Amino acid sequence: MSEQTELSRRSLLMKLGILFNVVVASLVAIPIVGYLFSSLRRNNAEGSEAWISLGPFTQFPVGQTRLAAYRNPFVRPWDGTTADIPCWVRRIEGEQFQVFAVNCAHLGCPVRWFSQSGLFMCPCHGGVYYADGSRASGPPERGLFQYRHKVEGGQLMIKAGQLPTLATHAQLFAHQGRTSCAG
Repeated sequence: MSEQTELSRRSLLMKLGILFNVVVASLVAIPIVGYLFSSLRRNNAEGSEAWISLGPFTQFPVGQTRLAAYRNPFVRPWDGTTADIPCWVRRIEGEQFQVFAVNCAHLGCPVRWFSQSGLFMCPCHGGVYYADGSRASGPPERGLFQYRHKVEGGQLMIKAGQLPTLATHAQLFAHQGRTSCAG
């Protein structure tokens, strides 16, 4: 009888071990599978970007560059203040604007605007950009990334929800080539 008891203990421990391994494997696999399929879900989602107001366009004086911020339209409860995204707004004239991502095109450090010199400067590796966002010197190989924007109902609106990248940069200039406005 003691031999049968040992077998049942072994059997019970074996089943518990298998169950434990299945639970652990599931806990590890679920996030991995979610990550692998998340790109499909994001690409199919029509609402991955939204037009967000930066405020009345009159609050940006002609010929000046100002820091503005918007709230990421796709936040989660734990995002907190990290969902507040800064950007640089340059009003050229009338309703003509340039809206730049605050990040350097080199490694993403935040650039600062120096109105005295009319330059954006990156403190990390010495990247310098002209007022129009084009590269002046330093390690960045390209200018600052720009948001798509438009003036609608007296409000300066930007296409938000995704940081500007080379792909969105190319789309912006292709779009500007087809129309006279950057919307």
